Amino acid sequence: MTQILMVRNLVAVAAIMFFSVGLSGCDYWPPALQTQIEQLRSELQSATAEKTQLQNQLASILKVKDDLQAQVDDLSRANRDKSSMITGLQNSLAAAQARMAKSVKVATPKAGAVKPSAKVARKAPAKKKAAGAR
Repeated sequence: MTQILMVRNLVAVAAIMFFSVGLSGCDYWPPALQTQIEQLRSELQSATAEKTQLQNQLASILKVKDDLQAQVDDLSRANRDKSSMITGLQNSLAAAQARMAKSVKVATPKAGAVKPSAKVARKAPAKKKAAGAR
């Protein structure tokens, strides 16, 4: 029984030492692993730089998109205004044409009511015969 107790204590001490070394880290890295770590760090730095560049490009593109959207909104508003103005002018033109047609109808006399003019066409004077021609 004491032997089992000693084995348990030994396993517990070994487990504690293993976890303490694992938690504290190891200061020795093999050269191949160090090279791989450095390569990953450089890749991380380049990826971070590329990410920053892409974020800047995205911000710039979003700004341009917002500017263009504002222009589209302004042009759409102007288009609506011009369309309503054109519609109003067309209505005014139609009303003016209707008034003009109405006034032309009133001013034009009817065909059956036309009076003959008082002017009489002049007749050409008759030629006199010469007296000696008989």
